[in-house]
Amino acid sequence: MRQEQGGPAAVVQAQLDAYNAHDVAALVAVYADDVEHYQHPSTLLASGTEAIRSRFTARFASAKPHAVLLQRIVCGDTVIDHETVHSTTPDGPASVDMVAIYEVRAGRIARAWFMTAPAADAAR
Repeated sequence: MRQEQGGPAAVVQAQLDAYNAHDVAALVAVYADDVEHYQHPSTLLASGTEAIRSRFTARFASAKPHAVLLQRIVCGDTVIDHETVHSTTPDGPASVDMVAIYEVRAGRIARAWFMTAPAADAAR
């Protein structure tokens, strides 16, 4: 699949940039009002922008995450990111590999699915 410079890829990149800046307002702005977040395949994590706002506010306060994009695939309105997410936890530094699948509609993220696993190389 070819990577696009605009469209859905730009929306997901804005989400990643806001996530790494810990900018909750900018992050919520890229999500549709009725957004749904899932742990893949179907466990609902959050629904609606207020739930997303609360989720990210808590995450940024406790872990200070930073996502490193390893690969992005764009297919129509679907964007798939493979990332390593580094965090600071009460137990010290931690890293996880994540695959995030975003469905973009009308210029905003409508649904997202997340899969995580221990980072293959925590030193990345």
